[in-house]
Amino acid sequence: MRFGVNIVGDIVRLMEAEVKAGEKAVTTAMRDAGTGLKTAWRAQITGAGLGARLARTIRSEQFPKGRTSLNAAALVWSKAPVIVGAHDTGPLIRSKNGFWLAIPTPAAGKSLRGGRITPDEWERRTGLRLRFVYRRMGPSLLVAEGRLNKKGRAFGRLTRPHRGHGPASPSRSKTGRGLTTVPIFLLVPQVRLPKRLDLERDAERVRDAVPGLIVANWVEPGS
Repeated sequence: MRFGVNIVGDIVRLMEAEVKAGEKAVTTAMRDAGTGLKTAWRAQITGAGLGARLARTIRSEQFPKGRTSLNAAALVWSKAPVIVGAHDTGPLIRSKNGFWLAIPTPAAGKSLRGGRITPDEWERRTGLRLRFVYRRMGPSLLVAEGRLNKKGRAFGRLTRPHRGHGPASPSRSKTGRGLTTVPIFLLVPQVRLPKRLDLERDAERVRDAVPGLIVANWVEPGS
């Protein structure tokens, strides 16, 4: 039994066209995979209540740039890797000096630099001294003797301005009236950040979809 093979057309040109089709298919598939993973991670972050600002730190980039390749690749990363990584792994956080972690209560307010206020900054801003209160059950406290404003935040103005020419009358703060002991910070030796993200789940799903994306984008030469 004999078999005959007849090649119709230029074999070199046919192979070149097939390689170009493959390069285009792989490059398009990796671009779509990278974009899809970026979108999925951003959706995870906003869905976990971590905000659109953190979600926008997720970026994607394709290589090589500006041309097609059978070795095309996509890179997806965050510009805030420490924050995103912490929510992805749920790490155990301890104080740097080995003592307490100070967690501000709503009465502490916000830091002027953004984020959480520290005990040192709170004392400088209010002029009040924090007092340590140890508790066997539950977190210990840093408290202050002060008053609360309408937002429930402690403030440290201890005297009322005096007007007129007569002797100043004692303020409520000087006489002790109107003052209350306010918990400003909770003190804990360590805290475990809850795991709120599962980035690997989306990465595996996109990785498994890549072969199908390549096949779907592979257009036969001449078709």
